[in-house]
Amino acid sequence: MKVLVIIPAYNEEESILKTVQSILDYREQRQLDFVLDYIVINDGSTDRTKEILDSHHLNAIHLISNLGIGGAVQTGYKYATRHGYDVAVQFDGDGQHDITSLPSLLEPIKGGKADLVIGSRFVGDVRSEFQTTFMRRFGINVISFMMKLVTGQKIYDTTSGYRLANKEIIAQFAKRYPRKYPEPESTVHVLKRKKRVVECPANMYDRSGGQSSITPFKSIRYMLEVCLSIVVAVFMKESE
Repeated sequence: MKVLVIIPAYNEEESILKTVQSILDYREQRQLDFVLDYIVINDGSTDRTKEILDSHHLNAIHLISNLGIGGAVQTGYKYATRHGYDVAVQFDGDGQHDITSLPSLLEPIKGGKADLVIGSRFVGDVRSEFQTTFMRRFGINVISFMMKLVTGQKIYDTTSGYRLANKEIIAQFAKRYPRKYPEPESTVHVLKRKKRVVECPANMYDRSGGQSSITPFKSIRYMLEVCLSIVVAVFMKESE
């Protein structure tokens, strides 16, 4: 099984090297029963992200302008399709995701029980080290309620960027991937196609560098816009 870790990065000079090194160390130190590769999608960064990637000879695609998280991640899915990967893993460039959670997240796909796996902070017996703020958790709960209302399936960590897609979903996301609110919207599109979405426990950390673009004041607006985008996604015609 060939597994590709897709790392979108925009102005992550403080954390991108540490993030990639965590994957390289994990690959070196563990006896893996799958091939593990990575690709950094440098989304038109204006800081030293490109310089750091180039100087350390890291595998990266440098976008000439900022496409946003959706466009960057879709670039990674296109790369995964072109190079024949069996599983693609979305993995944030800010150091929040724990690579040691990967084997357990892979199990539902390896066992043929899931098409899309969401790494979640809010399921299972072991709580993630990072749980996010009260306002963001409130927004996640509202988005979760809306998704259950329109799809019939409860998703707890609706905005998690730690996700694994099998080959069929890779092809779907390479062709079409939401730009503004990609995680909840794309999950709705997958569920509309009657594909299997499974949530599994995943450990996450606080950001190791940089600053989140979602401030407390933006949380309410974000929540409302995501809920609206979910409703729109339900009525959008699916492309083949």
